[in-house]
Amino acid sequence: MEHLWKADLEDGTFKNPILFADYSDPDVIRVDDTYYMTASSFNYTPGLPILVSKDLVNWKLVNYALAKIDYEKYKIPQHSKGVWAPAIRYHEGRFYIYYGMPDEGFFMVSTEDPLGKWDEPVLVLEGKGLIDSCPFWDDDGRAYVIHGYAKSRIGFKSYLGIFEMSPDGKKAITEDHLLYNGVETQPTIEGPKVYKRNGYYYIFAPAGGVKTGWQTVLRSSNIYGPYEEKIVMKQGNSITNGPHQGGLVDTVNGDEWFIHFQDKGLYGRITHLQPVVWENDWPVIGINAVDGCGEPCIVHKKPNTGITEAPASLEASDDFKESKLNLLWQWLGNGSDRFYSLTAHEGFLRLYALNPAEKEDAILWEEANVLTQKLVCPYFRAVSCMHFTGLSEGSQAGMVMMGGHYAYIAVKVVNGSKMLVFGRAYDDEKGMMKEEIRELGKLSDDLEKIFISFTMTEGIDGPEFRMFYSCDGEDETPVDTDFMPSDHTWVGSKIGLFANVSGIEKEGGYADFEYIHVKAV
Repeated sequence: MEHLWKADLEDGTFKNPILFADYSDPDVIRVDDTYYMTASSFNYTPGLPILVSKDLVNWKLVNYALAKIDYEKYKIPQHSKGVWAPAIRYHEGRFYIYYGMPDEGFFMVSTEDPLGKWDEPVLVLEGKGLIDSCPFWDDDGRAYVIHGYAKSRIGFKSYLGIFEMSPDGKKAITEDHLLYNGVETQPTIEGPKVYKRNGYYYIFAPAGGVKTGWQTVLRSSNIYGPYEEKIVMKQGNSITNGPHQGGLVDTVNGDEWFIHFQDKGLYGRITHLQPVVWENDWPVIGINAVDGCGEPCIVHKKPNTGITEAPASLEASDDFKESKLNLLWQWLGNGSDRFYSLTAHEGFLRLYALNPAEKEDAILWEEANVLTQKLVCPYFRAVSCMHFTGLSEGSQAGMVMMGGHYAYIAVKVVNGSKMLVFGRAYDDEKGMMKEEIRELGKLSDDLEKIFISFTMTEGIDGPEFRMFYSCDGEDETPVDTDFMPSDHTWVGSKIGLFANVSGIEKEGGYADFEYIHVKAV
C-alpha cells in the first residue's frame, strides 16, 4: 500500500502531524488497549468520525457516530454550523460523544459498540451559543458538562460554563452558569476537556485563537472553582503555530500524551501528538519546556503502548468496487440514498443529477449532494474518470475542489450538446456565493468519458494548484485559472465529485465515476 502520509518512521520514532488531514478539534480516549478518536464534522455527513489506533501514531477511520443532522434546514448545507468540537468518553461500559451545535444546543450519542451503530442523538440542553461540551462523571456519581460559548450566537466569548446533568448523561438538571472568566488572561478560551487527578479537577482548554494561540490548563480542588491557570504549551521556537485544542490520554504503562490540532490554512486543522509529563501537579506538554511550558515536537520517540502496529495512512483513492460507500466520503450536507448508487452500474459510483436545494439556479455551495473527501497529504495528484452519457439537458457532473471558494471541471449538457465547462465560485456585492461558468469546448459526440485531474505541488511561495482534463487518459490539457484552494471558517479544502441540475423539481440523468486515484507527489 502506498502511503500518502506516513507518520511512523519505522525506527521507533514518529513525525508530526500524525494525521495530515482536517480532523478539527480532536478528542481521544483509551479503552483497554485501543485508542478512539473523534473530531468536528460541522455540516458534513456522516458526522462524528471514529478513528482507532493501538499505538497513538497509526490511525484508521472505521466508523461514524452520526448518520445525519435531524433538522430540516440541513437539507441545504449549513456552512460553519452543525457539529462542533466533540468530546468522547467511556463510562460504565458505554461510549459517549457529546457535541455542541451552536444554533441548537448540546447533544449526546452513545453506544456499547463504537464500531457498530450509535444510538440516535439526545438533546441534553437546548440553546444558542452553547459549544464545546465535555461531560464529566465524578467519583460520587454526579455528572456535569463543562463547555464554551460562541460569541457569534450569544454575544460573548472567553468564558467557560458548567451545568449538572442526570447521571445517565441524558438531560441537564441545573441551570447553566459561568464557571471561569478568561477575558483578561486567556482570551478566546474554549474547547475544554475535563479530568481528575490527585484530588484536582483539571480543565485543558485552548486560548488565544486557532492560528496563534496556546494550550492552557486550569486547576481546582472543587469542580466549581475557583481555578488556577497555567499555559502549558505554546509555539515557542517550533514551526507549529497555534498548538492547542485536543485531548489527554494515557498508555497502559502510565505514560501520558496529548493529541491536538494545528491550523494549516487550506488543509484545515491537522492532528499532532505530544508527550506529557507532570511537575508539581501541573502537566507540561511537548518538549524544550521553560517554566513548565513546552513547545510542539516534530520528531519524537513513539509512545510505549505495548503494541507494535504496521504503518497506516488514510485512504483517498476509490475504485468503487464495494457495495457500501467508502468511509473516506462525506456529503456536503445531509446525505440521502437517492443521491447515488453503487449497484446500478456495478463497479462504478453513479451520482444522480439532482437539485436537493430546489432552487432555480443550483450552485454547488447550496447542494448537499456533493460527495467530498479530506485532503490527506500536502502535495498530490488526484485523477477521476467519469462516464457522462447518462446526463440529460441542463445537468452537469464533474470534480470540484471545494473550500471557502471553489472551482470545478464538469461536463454539462447544453442544447443537446455535451460541453466541457470550468466553474468557479465568487462572492457578489452582498457577500453571497455565486458561480460563473466558462465553456472550454464541445465534446465529440462519440466520446463517452472524460478524465479530470487536480495537482497540488510545492512552489517557491507555497503550494501551487492546477487543473487538467483529458479525453484519452494520456494527453492532458491544463485549464487556465488563477484559482487557489482555501479554507472556509473552520473547514479545510476538500476534493469532491458531483452531479447536479438547475431547475425546481427537475432531474437530470446521472454520471458514472469509474474511479478516483490520489497519489502523493
